[in-house]
Amino acid sequence: MGGTERGRELLRRVLAGVPAGESPLTHVTDQPERRGRHADWPAWADPGLVSALREAGVERPWTHQARAAELAWSGKHVVLATGTASGKSLGYQLPVLSRLAEDQRATALYLAPTKALGADQLRSVSALGVDGVRPASFDGDTPMVERDWVRAHSRWIFTNPDMLHRGVLPNHARWQSFFRRLAYVVVDECHSYRGVFGSHVALLMRRLRRVAAKYGASPVFVLASATVADPAGSAHRLCGVECEAIDEDASPRGERTVALWEPPLLEELAGENGAPIRRAAGSEAARILADLVIEKARTLAFVRSRRGAELTALAARRLLAEVDDDLVGRVAAYRAGFLPEERRALERSLADGRLLGVATTNALELGVDIAGLDAVVVAGYPGTLASFWQQAGRAGRTGDGSLVVFVARDDPLDTYLVHHPAAVLDKPVEATVLDPVNPYVLAPQLACAAAELPLTPDCLATLGGPIAREIVDDLVQDGLLRKRPTGWFWTSRERPHAGVDIRGSGGEQIAVVEGDSGRMLGTVDPGSATWQVHPGALYLHQGTSYVVDVLDLEDGLALVHAEDPEWTTQPRNVVDISVVRTAQQENFAGGVQVCLGEVDVTSQVVGYLRKLPSGRVIDQVPLDLPEQTLRTRAVWYTVSQDLLEAAGTEAPRVPGALHAAEHAAIGLLPLFATCDRWDIGGVSTALHADTGEATVFVHDGHPGGAGFADRGHAALIPWLTATREAIASCECLMGCPSCVQSPKCGNGNEPLDKEGAVAVLTAILNVIDTKTA
Repeated sequence: MGGTERGRELLRRVLAGVPAGESPLTHVTDQPERRGRHADWPAWADPGLVSALREAGVERPWTHQARAAELAWSGKHVVLATGTASGKSLGYQLPVLSRLAEDQRATALYLAPTKALGADQLRSVSALGVDGVRPASFDGDTPMVERDWVRAHSRWIFTNPDMLHRGVLPNHARWQSFFRRLAYVVVDECHSYRGVFGSHVALLMRRLRRVAAKYGASPVFVLASATVADPAGSAHRLCGVECEAIDEDASPRGERTVALWEPPLLEELAGENGAPIRRAAGSEAARILADLVIEKARTLAFVRSRRGAELTALAARRLLAEVDDDLVGRVAAYRAGFLPEERRALERSLADGRLLGVATTNALELGVDIAGLDAVVVAGYPGTLASFWQQAGRAGRTGDGSLVVFVARDDPLDTYLVHHPAAVLDKPVEATVLDPVNPYVLAPQLACAAAELPLTPDCLATLGGPIAREIVDDLVQDGLLRKRPTGWFWTSRERPHAGVDIRGSGGEQIAVVEGDSGRMLGTVDPGSATWQVHPGALYLHQGTSYVVDVLDLEDGLALVHAEDPEWTTQPRNVVDISVVRTAQQENFAGGVQVCLGEVDVTSQVVGYLRKLPSGRVIDQVPLDLPEQTLRTRAVWYTVSQDLLEAAGTEAPRVPGALHAAEHAAIGLLPLFATCDRWDIGGVSTALHADTGEATVFVHDGHPGGAGFADRGHAALIPWLTATREAIASCECLMGCPSCVQSPKCGNGNEPLDKEGAVAVLTAILNVIDTKTA
């Protein structure tokens, strides 16, 4: 069966149970096969390595692999930005292993954003058997008794930014032999370093270069990325070195069928305030996954949340139990938060084919190199086109035909995308967004850098420029640094690294523990603990459901008990916002003002809904949890009363119109900023105390901001245009989750005025377009 026929046949099988005339497909396209282009092995490549690669099935490299390897070998920093399954690993393995074989004293460092990816790449390098390299992992899963051996004997160390930050750089004196001979630093899947995490990693890379320089090394950086816009610029922002980009993919790709899928409205059920609801994307994904497993098609289903992955796997197993009990055990869930031994067991089962279907979070987007997958189901837009194509690229990795199904959530962005196929299939992928001079990121990173080595004026220029100098002065005033003729020195014996969470969650993880047995089930980051593991929350782990009894934020502990209720939980919070500083302001003659600046956002989880799988709400339970205040960046616009009246929006309708416009704008911002809906938030009010007018705010969800509000401000007109179109084109009458309802609305999605939102956005765009025309 040919490639396209294979993908189309799988799609027909999935659609077989759909009633006639009720097809959920909004668009289907076939992407053609791409033939590969080879290059010769470079003359400098180690003969033993070339022989091992040939034995592993690599007869010759693809041209992009050879070009990247040649640049790295010649001492140039390079970023290899090609698609999933294009063999980026060989692009850095070839120069690194050849150098380590040639120079028996040279060392190399490999960084991955996930442990799964690092472990997989370590297996790949170890299998090549290059003498004397002794590749080894050094991460949180490495037993303490093995760490000294790794530090003393391994010449290619595989780790992650977290361990580099907490375990290696603070103790660089113990690593001086490794750093003195450091020839290469490999930064894999570098497009994943965005937002606050990316900003921390950008400064971490500068700290790494600084420590290496102390010991006389100037390593070559080799970065690997999914296809991103401006890969050279993104790599430079991340590592602080000029990089040459290789972005022409010469690897073969089988034909691929891509289907956009919108779950149907459920006529017999209604959601909040009587709004129509669609069948959940996770439920659709479970049915599709079960159908594909029945066809013996190896399938990954990417689901947005840990809980969603668990529920999707459970639902698929229930469906398979009605057909063939032998297939039930061939479906599992995979997500972050599992214990290391659980992750490794699932990875092995997936690699050897014992598992046919896996419901996963993005933990497998960058993780294990899985060959031979027939299909991928993407349940809900993953936040960026780069992530979408990274997930989709897991299908057809052997060059065979494959199927990709994008299932829309009941969400404004997903609905927009399945009805605007060009926005998914034809739009170029995003550039990564990061902001290393965010003072909330830069200050703790400067403290860590000073604790490693005294800061100098040259260091400050590299680490943040004038803003870095201002922060250093503040640290001196606080007594954390002392100024001496040779630089600024850390004053405390206690190093600051442990208190700096580079993933932006704001502290140590919250342990989720079963109260009866004391068994630790997993972890939750503190920033989302009141949302995910509040008292009464339903928590899922390895197919077993638990209900949270106690959340102790001070001790970092959530106690749970096993329970299998028919309902799920959804938290509710209230939010207030105040303007701290206006950085940019533009006044439009028609009665619109657009601003960008700093705000304080005060939020509190005040209760939660218990909901049936159908979406019906059982009840709302109040909670008494502490307020949290966040200083961050926001973009906001104000609308004069005259303009609102001219738009036909009288005073009683204004709150609902602005509230609906705010919800939809939050949902659509990920089209224009490399973010997730859950990375941002918003507030709307008919009269805000700081602006004196009707105002809509959209703010970053991280301290100091992550660049998302700034990107929205820069793309204001296309962003608001897409927002208006998403609302106006939705088939509902009064507003629904596909256009203006939000799953995290603290007011229970009241009031909402869909028609008023369209009118207000139209009036705003008419004013702004007139000014900018």
